[in-house]
Amino acid sequence: MSPSADAPSSSSPAEALAFTSGQIVQEFGYDDDVDLDLRDAIEDVLGDELEDEDCQEIVDGVIMWWREGDGDLTDAMVDTLTTLAPGAPVWVLTPKAGRDGHVAPADIQESAGTAGLRVMSTVSLAQDWTGTRLASRTN
Repeated sequence: MSPSADAPSSSSPAEALAFTSGQIVQEFGYDDDVDLDLRDAIEDVLGDELEDEDCQEIVDGVIMWWREGDGDLTDAMVDTLTTLAPGAPVWVLTPKAGRDGHVAPADIQESAGTAGLRVMSTVSLAQDWTGTRLASRTN
């Protein structure tokens, strides 16, 4: 039996994302509805702030907050790859089912495939947010 998307999947959200101290993680799609506790937990693990969309450094991972109506998901996924280190994950954070802005898993799957990525896993990260881990097809 697979774990419910509404049940926390690990003792901390940062553990579920598998980021570690010293990594550089770029954030896309920040808005006033993001889960600030989740952001703080990620930054605590990293030991530094998340980099914004304008970052030009090679990064060890990406978190992308995405809601239905934010635009073209495939284009946004491709944009995250610009400075992403080979093998680094892209986490697409979307509102859970029943919440405003929910994105259907099939839409994430389709966009990922078109962007040259594949869905690896989906986990509950916060009360209102689910994370979908994407990896390049070459991994």
